[in-house]
Amino acid sequence: MTHDDFLADQFQAHRPHLKAVAYRMLGSLSEAEDAVQEAWLRLARSDAADIGNLGGWLTTVVGRVCLDMLRSRKSRREESLEERLPDPVVSQADAADPEREVLLADSVGLALLVVLESLSPAERLAFVLHDMFGLPFEEIAPIVDRTPATAKKLASRARLRVRGAAPSPDPDLSSQRRAVDAFLAAARDGDFAALVSVLDPDVVLRADGGLLTGGMKVIRGVAAVAGQLDTFHRMATGSATRPALVNGLAGLVNTIDGRLISVMSFTITDGRIAAIDILSDPERLARLDLTGLEP
Repeated sequence: MTHDDFLADQFQAHRPHLKAVAYRMLGSLSEAEDAVQEAWLRLARSDAADIGNLGGWLTTVVGRVCLDMLRSRKSRREESLEERLPDPVVSQADAADPEREVLLADSVGLALLVVLESLSPAERLAFVLHDMFGLPFEEIAPIVDRTPATAKKLASRARLRVRGAAPSPDPDLSSQRRAVDAFLAAARDGDFAALVSVLDPDVVLRADGGLLTGGMKVIRGVAAVAGQLDTFHRMATGSATRPALVNGLAGLVNTIDGRLISVMSFTITDGRIAAIDILSDPERLARLDLTGLEP
C-alpha cells in the first residue's frame, strides 16, 4: 500500500464523522459533501507526517470550511437557508443504516436544524463543535479567531437560544409513532377534535414548497395548525403514505403513482406534536437519497 493509499484509507475512516459535523453546521447535504471534499484536498496538500491527531485536524479543517461557507451564505441573503427547510435525511422506519446513524446521532431533527440556521456563524460553530462533538474551547477558539473564553460565551449564547426555541423530542420512537399515527388517522377522518388532541398548544408547522410557492411558510399555535385540516385530509387521502424515519424521528413519506410529493417530520414532546416540518419542493425532493426505502 502506498502512502497516498494509506492516507486515503485513513480519511475514509473519518468521513462519516466529518459529514456529520458539516451537516449540523450547514443543514445542506450537498454542501456538507463539498466541505468534506475540501478537507480531503487540504489534507492531500499537507504533510501528513506533521499531523499528530488526524481526526482532530480534519474536524478543525471542516469547521473552518463550514464557517467560511456560512459567512458567505450570510452575505448573499438571496441564497440563505433561513428561508427554507434544511435537507432531511430519510430512512426506513424499521431498518438500521450505519452511515445515517452516524450522520444523525443525538437526534438532529429538522426542528433543531431550523434553530441552528438562526445563529450567527461563530455561534453555530462553537455550539456544534463543543455541545455536539465535545471539542474543547481551546481548539474551537482559533477557528473563530477568538479567545477560549469568548468561544465559550458564543456556545453558551447559542445554547440558550436552542433550548428556548427547539423542542426536545421524546426519546421513545414507538411513542413518537403513536402520535404520528393519531395525526394521520385524524387527517384521514377529517376529525378536527382528534387533530387538536394530538397537537401541542404551541405547535409550529413549517412547510417548504420551494420558490414556486413562495418559499417556507410558518404557522404557529394549535388553532392555526389544526385549521390546516383540509390540507392534511387531502394529503392523507390523495396520496400513498408510509412511515419513515426523518432525521431519526418518526415521519411520513407521501407519494402519488410512485412519485415522491412530500416528506414530513414530526417532533413529539410529552406525547404531543410540537413541530411539523414538511418538504414538498419537487426540485429538492428529486435530490433526496431514498436508498433502502421500500416503494
